[in-house]
Amino acid sequence: MRASPIRIPAVSNDTDWNFCFHLPKQTKIPAHQRTDGLCPISGSGESEEDTNAKAKKAIDCMSLPKEQLAQSQRKIAQLIKGKMNTQANKELIRCVILSRIIFGEEHWKCAQALASLAYGYLTLRGLPAQAKKHADSAKNTLLTWKENTTSDKEKKEIVEALVVLYYTLGVAWLLQNHGREAYFNLQKSDRNMKELKESYKGGVCGLQVSEKDLMIALGRASLVNRRLNLALAYFEKAIGNVIAAKGDRTSDLVILYEEMAQIEQLRRNHEQAIQYLQQAHSICVSLFTEVSPQAAEASALLAKAYAMSGEAQHRESQKNSPA
Repeated sequence: MRASPIRIPAVSNDTDWNFCFHLPKQTKIPAHQRTDGLCPISGSGESEEDTNAKAKKAIDCMSLPKEQLAQSQRKIAQLIKGKMNTQANKELIRCVILSRIIFGEEHWKCAQALASLAYGYLTLRGLPAQAKKHADSAKNTLLTWKENTTSDKEKKEIVEALVVLYYTLGVAWLLQNHGREAYFNLQKSDRNMKELKESYKGGVCGLQVSEKDLMIALGRASLVNRRLNLALAYFEKAIGNVIAAKGDRTSDLVILYEEMAQIEQLRRNHEQAIQYLQQAHSICVSLFTEVSPQAAEASALLAKAYAMSGEAQHRESQKNSPA
């Protein structure tokens, strides 16, 4: 008797995510023990040949979703590279569905897929509420598994997922103007990033969340919380990461210098703010030409900083003038 093939639903829109919650509940049973439920074979008291045939059918039955999962994971990178963000997000949903079929909904691999989906909703779709929902769904499973795992390789992958998960939660809170919650979660992401660097002896690369992105997010969360000195320290670390990776004339530095100028203006350090904006303007001119939109925006910010500096000096002179 042939087993019916497993049908993987095509993801047509974001509401198809609900399919994940309508699948039959599965217990946390290793994959090799759960294949009988996926490929039912009737009969009992089989011979050794029958048992081997049953095992082979079970393995064959699992190969389809595993192959489709690998295909979806490869496809996601291609879609993101082609800036096809909505399609990439649909593939991330598909990965969660397939991971649940293969591993079970309470397995860390399924939670890892959920964390990636949450990150996708945040970075590909700009939907912080959905991002928080899926990150929260993944959190308890990942934390429990991290505490109980004995495999170094497995633990590293779980810590990587936690970096992504807490970064996603932090930025999602930040986009909703909840600075305290944002900073709290981003700090957790930073602690997991440090743990990961220690386990790899400092050489971590190819992560979904870069150290630069994490420092920028921490800087912005600190700024929202009006912790200006701390915000500057995080942005300085981010600038150091960018310069180490791409040199001191990359466009990635422009927005960072402009944000540091904003912080210095809030601290009433107008001269320092002007210096940062001059650096941003210089990079724009060298990369884009004098009349480019980027250079024009940098010029406008620089002019405004000069005006603010003059107004500040004028107010100071009024304070110091004799009555």
